[in-house]
Amino acid sequence: PAGPAAPFPLLSRLEAADNELEELGAGIAALPALKSLDVANNRLQELPAALADCPRLKEANFRGNQLKDKRLEKMVNGCQMKAILEYLRAGGRGKGKADSGREEARKKKREKQQKKDGDGEQDELEEASKLLVKVLHISEITAPLVVKVSPGVKDVRPFIVCCVLKGVNLKQGNALKRFLSAQTKLHEDICEKRTAATIATHDMQSIKAPLTYDVRPPDQLKIVPLGRKEIKAKDLLRQLQLEAEEQRKQKKRQNVSGLHKYLQLLDGKDNYPCLVDAEGVVISFPPITNCEKTKVRKETCDLFLEVTSDTSLQICKDVMDILILKIAELNRFSMENKEDSGSDNESDALCGPVNSNPHRNSQPTDLPLVVEQVRVVDTDGNLKVLYPSKTDLSTVSSLLTVIR
Repeated sequence: PAGPAAPFPLLSRLEAADNELEELGAGIAALPALKSLDVANNRLQELPAALADCPRLKEANFRGNQLKDKRLEKMVNGCQMKAILEYLRAGGRGKGKADSGREEARKKKREKQQKKDGDGEQDELEEASKLLVKVLHISEITAPLVVKVSPGVKDVRPFIVCCVLKGVNLKQGNALKRFLSAQTKLHEDICEKRTAATIATHDMQSIKAPLTYDVRPPDQLKIVPLGRKEIKAKDLLRQLQLEAEEQRKQKKRQNVSGLHKYLQLLDGKDNYPCLVDAEGVVISFPPITNCEKTKVRKETCDLFLEVTSDTSLQICKDVMDILILKIAELNRFSMENKEDSGSDNESDALCGPVNSNPHRNSQPTDLPLVVEQVRVVDTDGNLKVLYPSKTDLSTVSSLLTVIR
């Protein structure tokens, strides 16, 4: 349906060539951002007049269809985009609408011409308003971070994607609180309550590379969770389960809430996944918690981002794309809305702090965030994942300008 509830308000490019389509419906006008349309080599016999109501349509390929209207077919073969839209707007030849609609078509053409310069300026403004992210290739990094994956993770939580994000501003006002809140929402939504994937963010300055993604038995995995003392993983889960049950009784609920509802994700596992730094410190215990050592604070400006999943590698990449976009949005908000340094509550929900470094506490709003590529390799050094690759971040390209 058209209107404010249109299902794809940001869709700008639609490719549907070679699909044996027999009809292109008037609903095409419900795509307000559509700029490029390819329906070549289908079975279309007519083109809907509603195409002329797509306000941003600039490119279209209709060739290879057996159009009944030969004049229109000639325009299509000649790639006369403006003529095609004007022709459709006027009702098309042979449909009985051309004469009655000709004057209206001329009027709309004049209005369109008057708005042409304004539309061009609007496109430029939209492009300029996009968030900037610069990708730093492995070859450009002095000491690129590497994550080694142990064979045992394939039976526990096999997929991991990582990167380093530099230039984050968490120092002003409630920036850190907004970041932690955004991460919680991502866990609820795109991560499907952590069942699809889990996000972890760390203060890059506190990490000792290289890192190892490993598995350990519950009674041997030790971690200093956020806001707690060192504890074995099995004891931490038991403690959290007791807290959850007590909280449920106090609030008279049937089900537990908060972090505690993720505990069942480890049920039946003989080993638990963990990310370990070069000093042997467990910095992450997905999907449960991060470690106090790498906790993200207001002074953090360089982050190590980690997404893990037992479902698929692509889910990890999709979540990481959205996470970087969200951080970029929050970063711009902090830059443009100068706030006094507030007293953000730095106690993060388990599994998910954020990081930054003090050498960029203030920066112009036009400077992009920098994403450093991180390689994930097996024990023999063979590459398993490189993020971001050339194809990554494409899912958020309509809102993000990526400099590679």
